[in-house]
Amino acid sequence: MRSRRSLRAQISRLLGGYAVLLGAIIVLVFADDFLEDRVWKLLLQREIVHHLEQKAADPRHAWQDTEALQLYSIPGRPPPPGLSMLPQGVHDDFWFGGHENVVLVQRVRGVDYFVVRDITGIETIEDALIIGSLGLALVVLVIIGVMVARGVREALRPLSDLAGDIGALSPDRAGQRVVVTPGASSELHVITMALNDYLRRQDAFVERERVFIDTASHELRTPIAIIAGASELALEQPALPPPARQQVQRIHRTARDVERLIALLLALAKDPARLSRSNELVPLHELLPDIIEDHRHLMAGKDLGIVVDQLAPCSVSAPLHIVQSAIGNLLRNAIENSDSGEIHVGLDADATVTVQDPGHGMAPEDISRLYAQMARGGSRDGGGIGLDLLARLCEHLGWTLSIQSAPGRGTISRLRLSR
Repeated sequence: MRSRRSLRAQISRLLGGYAVLLGAIIVLVFADDFLEDRVWKLLLQREIVHHLEQKAADPRHAWQDTEALQLYSIPGRPPPPGLSMLPQGVHDDFWFGGHENVVLVQRVRGVDYFVVRDITGIETIEDALIIGSLGLALVVLVIIGVMVARGVREALRPLSDLAGDIGALSPDRAGQRVVVTPGASSELHVITMALNDYLRRQDAFVERERVFIDTASHELRTPIAIIAGASELALEQPALPPPARQQVQRIHRTARDVERLIALLLALAKDPARLSRSNELVPLHELLPDIIEDHRHLMAGKDLGIVVDQLAPCSVSAPLHIVQSAIGNLLRNAIENSDSGEIHVGLDADATVTVQDPGHGMAPEDISRLYAQMARGGSRDGGGIGLDLLARLCEHLGWTLSIQSAPGRGTISRLRLSR
């Protein structure tokens, strides 16, 4: 099996190659001046050596200047003032006599020689070559840059594909896996294997949860339904003593509350899309009076009354038992937290149920905890699903719950049963 290169190694190799080529071009540009100085020094030194050789062979030999080359010496033929101040060495791009020259100053046998070479025409050609070379280098750099960018993009393409595959995963589908594209780096193979292992464990976890929910739904609903049915039959017996009837009524109400609580918990355990399959058209303006009647028994022993304000005709598409539990919870909380006065219940055309009570109210920190889905209450004698579960249900179904309250001034709860 061919060993996989790491993503870091691939990118490092591409960028390293680009850096090497860029460095080579820079070195060539700077080396041009160095090599040029070396070449001029060798050529002009040969002129001095050739002159000295001829002088040695013929003492009467005299240097003859040309249009492009002049030789000066101290002592002997002194150079013009502009040259005499130059130190020893090669001096490129030296303007003298209206021309661009290269000058070599060198001491030989105690004599300072000044060799002046006119390079005006050569420099023109050299400038053209340099411009052409720089243009070519720029083109090469652009081509190399494009190749490196393409190489980096190809190296990162498997990562982008993997991100797309992860984004396409659906939480309601089992057996999903991501596949790494050929040529992917070793890091991506490690990530893919770890992600697929997580997906396998997630599938097993979801399956366990599904089995538990299905089992709990059957095992809990059956005995509760039996208790509710038996208590309802017992209430139909005319000979039932009043004290026993009161207790059986309490059993019956509690069984119905537990049924609604189980339905709510199962609803929270289901995906909203799956839950929507059990939706039905619920006329809220017809349902609200029935819910109010079901909760009047909670006002026994209290100087409380329920006033039904305007009920605008409207309907929502939702599971009936969930709607009953949600609205009943608001009404239950209003009754339990009020001692006397009137509770007002209203319904707006946008499916917003309003419950206003004259009760104890809530402190701002209690409302903050509610909106943060933290537990508030939970120890109510009458049961109920709790405002914390109602807040989670609203988030789950896209409903809106708002609470306005102040200690000693009562509470206004608004539940909008539509998105």
